[in-house]
Amino acid sequence: MIFVNIDKNNLSQLIISFKYSPKNVERIKKINGRRFDWSNKTWTIPFNKKTIKKMFDLFNVEEININLKQVADNQKKQHLIKEIYFEYYLNKMKHILSLKGYSVKTANAYLSHLRRFNKYSKKLIHHMNKKDIKSYLLNLSEKNYSSSYINQAISSLKFFCKYILEQEFIISSIPRTKKEKKLPVIMSQKEVLRLLSSTDNLKHKAILTMVYSAGLRVSEVIKLKINNLDFERMMLKVEQGKGKKDRYTILSEAAIKVVKTYIKVHKPYYWLFPGQKEDKNITVRTVQKIFKKSCKKANITKKISIHSLRHSFATHLLEEGIDIRYIQELLGHKSTKTTEIYTHVSKYDLKKIKSPLDKILKGNA
Repeated sequence: MIFVNIDKNNLSQLIISFKYSPKNVERIKKINGRRFDWSNKTWTIPFNKKTIKKMFDLFNVEEININLKQVADNQKKQHLIKEIYFEYYLNKMKHILSLKGYSVKTANAYLSHLRRFNKYSKKLIHHMNKKDIKSYLLNLSEKNYSSSYINQAISSLKFFCKYILEQEFIISSIPRTKKEKKLPVIMSQKEVLRLLSSTDNLKHKAILTMVYSAGLRVSEVIKLKINNLDFERMMLKVEQGKGKKDRYTILSEAAIKVVKTYIKVHKPYYWLFPGQKEDKNITVRTVQKIFKKSCKKANITKKISIHSLRHSFATHLLEEGIDIRYIQELLGHKSTKTTEIYTHVSKYDLKKIKSPLDKILKGNA
């Protein structure tokens, strides 16, 4: 166990004590400004934000025991006391998120929300109460943050209260914000064709082709491996997609042709789409830039993102009469309720309905 206390004689220092071990000595020696007190057999480190963060990077949060009560009323040290407790609980949350198998993306989002809450609140993070949380959420609402953003903030704080503070009652009665019902922007089949035709770079064309032809998320296309491709069965294995689930989706003939040509020319050996370094996959940001550049070249002015290709894939299948349950499987949706949003943007049934204006004009022709 690592014990952290304030130096009563020098409030600019923290006293670190632990049972001797070469590993712990090696770790504490990596902190700039550390000193060993031979008389007390303890270490001292500077009490500042940089050192606090370094300490939590080096030592496992489960090993650390903090006691700063004796300086609780010291105004000059309040911000640092707040910081050290926050780093302590932030690292505990990192540890539990990892143990519970949360994705890196979700974990980072939760931790970011906790940082914003701590910045907003004047209290020590472990002293939060229901009133503090309500005040913070109201502040987000007044700043016109989306309902999904606010709900994610609630999820983060709920996780913190339940698993870190073990006081879920603090937030249990706080309701979630009602979600806005926004429909995705869909590209027409002609726009998709124009987009792909305007993309001259072979690697870029292969990426965009795979996203649309298989209905992939951008986080899925960047992590495709060579062995995920099954050209014989015309299938593509998506490993550990959203919700950490594996699934199979389709490989079109056109996509196979483009990808085979790309593999022949670029010769990737592990990642289908490596980044600048061969041992690393391409990044989400790079794919987003590729999509934006291709849209500009194809003169597509709709407010769309790379995810619009996935939306368009699902909508176009629906318009072709494919059962929504099959589309659900291809997209990797947990429930058909998620997939049903595409029924609201599909022209499959709407195109059968004639506007009364056409009837009126036809009758008076």
